[in-house]
Amino acid sequence: MNAPDLTLSTAAVKPPTDAPASAELSGPAPVRKRANTSGQLRRGTLVLLRWCAVVGQSLALLIVSQVLGFDFPLGPCLAMIGLSIFVNAVVTASFELDRRVGDREAGLQLGFDLLQLAALLWLTGGMANPFALLFLAPVVTSATTLNKKVLLSLGLLATALSFGLIYNSQPLPWSPPGSFELPVRFRLGVFSAIIIGSAFTSLYAWRATRESRTMANALAATEAVLAHEQKLSALGGMAAAAAHELGTPLATIQVIAKEMTRELDSKTHLGEDAALMLSQAQRCREILAQLSQRGDEGDVIHDILSIEDVLEEAAEPYITFEKDISLDVSGEGDPPVLKRQAELLYGLKNFIENAVDFAASAVVLTGRWDETSLSIIIDDDGEGFDPSILGRLGQPYVSRRQLPKQVDELAGGLGLGVFIATTLIERTSGKVTFSKSPQGGARVKLVWSRKNAGLLI
Repeated sequence: MNAPDLTLSTAAVKPPTDAPASAELSGPAPVRKRANTSGQLRRGTLVLLRWCAVVGQSLALLIVSQVLGFDFPLGPCLAMIGLSIFVNAVVTASFELDRRVGDREAGLQLGFDLLQLAALLWLTGGMANPFALLFLAPVVTSATTLNKKVLLSLGLLATALSFGLIYNSQPLPWSPPGSFELPVRFRLGVFSAIIIGSAFTSLYAWRATRESRTMANALAATEAVLAHEQKLSALGGMAAAAAHELGTPLATIQVIAKEMTRELDSKTHLGEDAALMLSQAQRCREILAQLSQRGDEGDVIHDILSIEDVLEEAAEPYITFEKDISLDVSGEGDPPVLKRQAELLYGLKNFIENAVDFAASAVVLTGRWDETSLSIIIDDDGEGFDPSILGRLGQPYVSRRQLPKQVDELAGGLGLGVFIATTLIERTSGKVTFSKSPQGGARVKLVWSRKNAGLLI
């Protein structure tokens, strides 16, 4: 079953061409540059994180120098912090902070943060400094928002900088100066911990973010499909409303046409035209009466369905697919009455289409009910679901199913379409399960509780 092709488009917004009159007196306003905005990270977020780093670094230097009384090159450290302040000022003045930045710009900014941190650590003990742990921050940030290439580049840069700080750095601030130095083996341990921590946390963050984006995209596709189905369902009501609105002017035209036929000789051209106008107006009224009747009867006939009606309507588009589609509807007690819902019909159509695509010759649609539940079962005699994905069906982009030899691979898969159908059925308080059919193929079972179902009347 193929997912619909959903394409999002954006319209270019042009700035107004008319400038205010005061602009001529005050001169042109400063123009901020717009960089590539294809990424997932806002420029303002990068600037805010750097300001937080500036405050934290300044506070740490103040405590170490003034409270603990340790001796270290304070001037160069403050220069490194001042460099971060300068970069933030330039970015704020030159670019719009509320825009999303491209991967290249984000990678450059995070790379600068790594270099600035490495310079501070070089001045204050290298890998013996407890704040070496901060190498994790830019790498993990890139894992959640940027592409693999940028993540790999930042990871390699952090690895190279931290490894270099093992053997080359200023002594750790201590009192008295030079009285304490950690062995190289310990620094290597800190280096290993940072690298392993970066790899683990980055992989976890990247995986979680990827799954979140996948689910968000799939839900967006579901919303688009549902909106489309709801528009189609609303066409009947729109037709009835149009018929009602057009009834009054058309009745006036018909009355005038009758008066014209009485006044004019039917053998003249004007008389023939008047008679033709009258007959066409009568025909239009009959058509509008049919549309209006369908709309008026929609509450009874169109919007209220039995299980058999639902199955017949959902299976109707596929009866010409050269597969035998049979219905079996029965139950105990009063048969349930269903409301017409776009979610229910689209979900069923999607499952039935998939069964028809993969069936060898026959598809069986079964409706069952009792006092407590309602179920619809879709069976086909194809080769069934691949056991390796049976437990993951209904998740987005799961698309492997055993194809019968006579069915081309273009017939469809089990990817986003099944996720959309499952999500829509669950919106009606239904539960979807997948298993092996007694016919040897696939079985999709939809179950609703008659107490909580959102589609029962």
